[in-house]
Amino acid sequence: MPDSNTAAAASFQNAEAYEQVMGRWSRRLAPLLIQFGGVSDGDRVLDLGCGTGSLTFTLPEIANVASVTGIDLTESFVEFARAHNTDPRISFQSADARVIPFEDNSFDRAFSMLVLQFIPDAQRAVAEMRRVVRPGGTVTAAVWDDYSGLPFLRLIWEIAAVLDPSIVRPVFRPMSRPNEMATLWNELGLLDVEQTSLLIRMEFSCFDDYWLPFTRGEGPPGQFVAGLSDAARSTLTEHLRRAYLANLPDGPRSFACVAWACRGTVPS
Repeated sequence: MPDSNTAAAASFQNAEAYEQVMGRWSRRLAPLLIQFGGVSDGDRVLDLGCGTGSLTFTLPEIANVASVTGIDLTESFVEFARAHNTDPRISFQSADARVIPFEDNSFDRAFSMLVLQFIPDAQRAVAEMRRVVRPGGTVTAAVWDDYSGLPFLRLIWEIAAVLDPSIVRPVFRPMSRPNEMATLWNELGLLDVEQTSLLIRMEFSCFDDYWLPFTRGEGPPGQFVAGLSDAARSTLTEHLRRAYLANLPDGPRSFACVAWACRGTVPS
């Protein structure tokens, strides 16, 4: 099955750069998602699209789980996570979210954080999560509310679109609309389905702390910035600097950011 239809095609390849662009913030989101989805001592947990391990590493901090298995298609992320793992209960492997390499009923819970929106056929990934979770177990996922809940990125896209009206803002990714995940969970026969919002704050020490990670070419915004001419990049940077500063001296700024989260129970 070709990799081009998965998150690997979204230009996520550099683990160190990803840590600066998103990893530091996904670690803030992880405890909220786990609290919402639930986890108990002795659970066998799957983390689908584990990335650099933000949620995987947080799970054993919240409950004395039996095991956590993180899977991700981006091999560099898997290698990064493995290199930072010291817990024998945790393992990582490269795998396609749409064809999870485990038997039915292998896990008590499955989580997916900030990856479903990059899988065009996300329905297959969620169906696979349901398949590998035992009856009575839970399937939980979160994606950013790109349209109204991610202002630190909307700042870039809106300014860029004003400078170049031909730019298409990527703010309606799969699974990111109100109740979109809940509808799918219900269609797949999951029970007690609930969708909610989770809020964190992304805090930057200065404009460079905010902007420089995007200049490393990681992820969709990074790829967009990397593709600009030097002149266009310089113009965008200056306008973003003004927007970030908002007529105050450079320094700390805080963005409230919201993710959609959904959970459901596998029927007995």
